[in-house]
Amino acid sequence: MPNGPRVRFAPSPTGFFHVGSARSALFNWLLARQSPTGCFILRIEDTDADRNREEWVEGIISAMAWLGLDLDEGPFRQSDNVETHISAATALLEGGYLYYCDCTGEDVQARKGDTKTPGYDGFCRDRGLSRGPTAALRFKTPRDGVTTVQDLIRGDVEFSNHTIDDFVVAKSSGAVLYALANVTDDRKDAITHVIRGEEHLPNAPKQILLWSALNDVLGDDVALPFYAHLPLLVNEQRKKLSKRKDPVATESYRDQGYVAPAFVNYLALLGWSPRGDEEIVPLTTIIEQFRLQDVSHSPAFFDVKKLSHMNGEYLRAMSSQEFITACGPWVSPWLSAWRPTDRDALWSERQFDAALFARVAPLVQERVATLGEVPAMVAFFFLDELPIDDAAFDKVIGADPLGQALLAAAVERFAEIPWEAPILHAATVELGEAMAMNLRKAQAPIRCAVTGSLVGPPLFESLEYLGREKVIGRLQTALAQCSA
Repeated sequence: MPNGPRVRFAPSPTGFFHVGSARSALFNWLLARQSPTGCFILRIEDTDADRNREEWVEGIISAMAWLGLDLDEGPFRQSDNVETHISAATALLEGGYLYYCDCTGEDVQARKGDTKTPGYDGFCRDRGLSRGPTAALRFKTPRDGVTTVQDLIRGDVEFSNHTIDDFVVAKSSGAVLYALANVTDDRKDAITHVIRGEEHLPNAPKQILLWSALNDVLGDDVALPFYAHLPLLVNEQRKKLSKRKDPVATESYRDQGYVAPAFVNYLALLGWSPRGDEEIVPLTTIIEQFRLQDVSHSPAFFDVKKLSHMNGEYLRAMSSQEFITACGPWVSPWLSAWRPTDRDALWSERQFDAALFARVAPLVQERVATLGEVPAMVAFFFLDELPIDDAAFDKVIGADPLGQALLAAAVERFAEIPWEAPILHAATVELGEAMAMNLRKAQAPIRCAVTGSLVGPPLFESLEYLGREKVIGRLQTALAQCSA
């Protein structure tokens, strides 16, 4: 095409930024970025005043900026186009495509009785009602024939018109509803591709009918966009992701310390795959290879474990300085323009030692899957009062005389040797051998006494960086707890 694709992401600000919405935004953005004249538009569908909140709008914009989904136009507000929506409804009414209906929900249900047929029965279609305080506007859906959605992912999807009821396009208040507002805005923005989740597929035939009707009454011939309905995202039980039961908020993943390149890479794999066997691929490769026709229509499993593994790979691929900088919002949030919203820092600015963290960061870079795991792993370097895993302490020190004996021996030995990781390692091996303990068992009580846990960064480098005085002091404190 001479001009690049014009795509839009049109979320409703009614909650956190769902990972499914993030995937839809990404796929739209990828298509736009494949052409130097492609255009990616953000349109906030904010006409539902009862459910919309400005904080959700800010959350959408912030999350998209974090993901790197830069805009070519927008963000626009659908509410700014209300007059255009009303004009479209008026033109359709005057053209004979709409009619007034004053049926209540109870009326419709009473006429249906026990039948299970969904939708409205067309009771008011030929009553010739005029505008009134309780009269909504409905679209006259053709009784016969089919409406075909030409979907780039699913192929041609046919809907028998008799299964599509005469749907409401405007409330009795005059407020135009989603179907017509969406079509009107897409026409105004010259959208060439509508890429969205499969839950919107049933809306597509209604929008196609409205599009054709608007072409007729407005006397123009605006080309219908290409449709592409993305596969459903499911959980481990292969059920649709639930806002109440599943971790679906994109903001939460940012708070936990997933990095944007990893998150984007993983989102791209939800229904699509790059060529070859590698799944961790540069964004430039994803942009180059992405094709809507290659997207699967089968449900895509949102696998948090796989995402975490991929995120860990991205962290390990960073240089040491990149990793240190990335950890900033979690280890020194007082210096960051953005900080996680779901936690407080484990230590104060006074307690934190940036130079020390720069030394220990490489020790944890190989061991964490998210940046949010870093503070707990290095807290023993900065906290005055050491958090102790009581079960671990009882196991290797409190209820283990051999562990206590090893700590006592370590206090004496560590006081006299050069304070370097290899020498500390060798000394611990010797202490263990004297007590018939292998290194794994010998270092366990030392690790627990010094770090408060049985897991963490490499022990002997940690001892070196922590310093002789603190290490011996913590060994003695652990022994004192046993005799208290």
